[in-house]
Parts: sequence; structure tokens; C-alpha cells
Amino acid sequence: MAFNSELAKKLVEIYSPSGNENNIRNFIMDEIKDYVDEIEIDPLGNLIGRKKGKGKKIMIAAHMDQIGLMVTDIDDEGFLRFTNIGGISPFISLGQKVIFENGTVGVIFSEPVDNMGKLKLENMFIDIGVSNKEEAVEKINIGDICVYESGFSENDNVIFSKCLDDRIGCFVAIEAIKKIKSSNNDLYFVFTVQEEVGLRGARTSAYKINPSLSIAIDVTSTGDTPKAKRFAVGLNKGTAIKVKDNSILTHPKVKNLMIEIAEENNIPYQMEVLEFGGTDSGAIHLTRDGVPTGAISIPTRYVHSTVEMASKKDINSSVDLLVKLLEKSIEK
Repeated sequence: MAFNSELAKKLVEIYSPSGNENNIRNFIMDEIKDYVDEIEIDPLGNLIGRKKGKGKKIMIAAHMDQIGLMVTDIDDEGFLRFTNIGGISPFISLGQKVIFENGTVGVIFSEPVDNMGKLKLENMFIDIGVSNKEEAVEKINIGDICVYESGFSENDNVIFSKCLDDRIGCFVAIEAIKKIKSSNNDLYFVFTVQEEVGLRGARTSAYKINPSLSIAIDVTSTGDTPKAKRFAVGLNKGTAIKVKDNSILTHPKVKNLMIEIAEENNIPYQMEVLEFGGTDSGAIHLTRDGVPTGAISIPTRYVHSTVEMASKKDINSSVDLLVKLLEKSIEK
């Protein structure tokens, strides 16, 4: 299966931090509207596309939002102080270019720090190239959010860009929607909001849908870089089937079903035991009286940076696994 670089590039270039997912939601809606039977936006902003079926109700979740930086103060010289929206590292952010929704560009730098090992976000600022506060407030207000600014790149093996977390999960869901030929299952594809700040969209949408089974699609870390912590997930080894992270112990029924489908269809896969972090699955499986939930993870290097990297083969394997899973009749 050829990799759809054009779709991946468009997804990662759209500005949509947590709490401001309008742009990416509109794009995804245009992509899927001809392939689903129903489409709606719920009160919190989740996009829900339904492929009707008479079988079990299955929810697929991929989050639309990306990490960002919110302006908390503007000083007399026009420098912006900020807080994090999601997981922002001061060390990764230092010297990076950022962009606001209105197109204003800035660079992140820091005050002089005696020990750079103790660098914190509170020591840092955004320079938008103005001379004073009056010029700054013509462009930026308190509460405005910027995101990392970096371009999409690729070679024969990988893609690298900002916000593959989780635009590449959205990519997998979109490609699956287009490829599914028939399914007896009642499928709800949910592109969730505010995952990076607490799995919020997944929590409310799962309560609304009340699925019989759910699959989250998100990135996971890797252990295949020099001197990385021991972790049996790496690029080009296939899609990753989640066993555990800090938010969930995958339901055995769902985990075993995904393994069975991968093996039946010769889909390369690896098992993911993640000792930190979480995904939308963490909120979904605790909904109402509980939902058997699993996750398809895309191995990704340098998560929450400007150059997140994922394998085209692994991404395509993730699409294949999701399609075969959703086409299979789920009896119980």
C-alpha cells in the first residue's frame, strides 16, 4: 500500500492546539463526509463520523489537538511570558520557532541561567520581534496560543514533523474510513478534542456513544535510539498493540483480538508496554460501567518535539490492522 504523504502533510500543517481545534476539525470533516453515513460535532467540539451497522457499537478515537504555549504576560519591552498547554519541555523548546493563529511568528529563548540543567518554562520568553508592549499587543493578547513551527519532511522510510502526536492517529482513522468496504459493526469514528490536557473529549464522547468496545489510535515512544531506556518498540517493526500505559491495562479480550487479526492477515506488529503517559483509551475504558478498550499505537521517535519521526510502514500497518478489526464481526 502506497503511503499517502499528501494527506499526512496537510494534517500536520494545520494550526489547532488544545481548546482551539476548529481548523483541523473542518479539514477532517471535509475528508470523511463522503465516506460516513452521519456526521456531527458534539457540544465539546468532538467530530463524530458514523458508519452504520446492525452489530456491536464500536468507538474509534484519535485526538485532533496539539501541544502549545499560552501567553500569560507581556512585559514593557514586548517579550511574551507563557505557560504550557500539554507536555512542553523547556530543553526541547529553547531556540524553537513558534507561530500564532494569526500568523505572528516568534522564537523561544531564555534569561541567563547559571545551570542550564535547571532551566524551567518560567525562565523563558517568546520574542516576536517588536520594540515594546504597545507593538506587541497589536499582534498578541493574553491567552493567545502558539504552536511549534516546523515543516513536514520525508524520505523513503519515514516522515518527520511537529504534531504527529496525534495527527498521524487521525491519518490512520481517516484512511481506515475510506478503505472499509463493509462492516456489520456500528462504527463511530471520533476525532477528539483536548486530549493533551486531560483526555477530555474522549471522556464526554464515550459517555454519549456508550460503545460496546473501543480502540484509541495514538503515538507511542520507542526504545531504538542510542542508549535509550530499554523498551521493546522500534520503528519499522510494525504497528504496536498496547498492553499497558499509565492510563490503562488493555482489556485482554481486545488485546487478544488485535493479535489474532494481525496474525491472520500477516500484519507486522509489536507489543507495547509503556511505563508512562496515556491516551484517550484511559478515559474511554472507565466510562459508565466500563468499556473493553484497547489501543493501536504508532511508534514515534522524539514525541512532543518539532521533529517527531514515524515509519511509513508502521503507519500503513496500523491502517491495515484497524480496517481488518472493524470489518470483523464482533459477537461478544
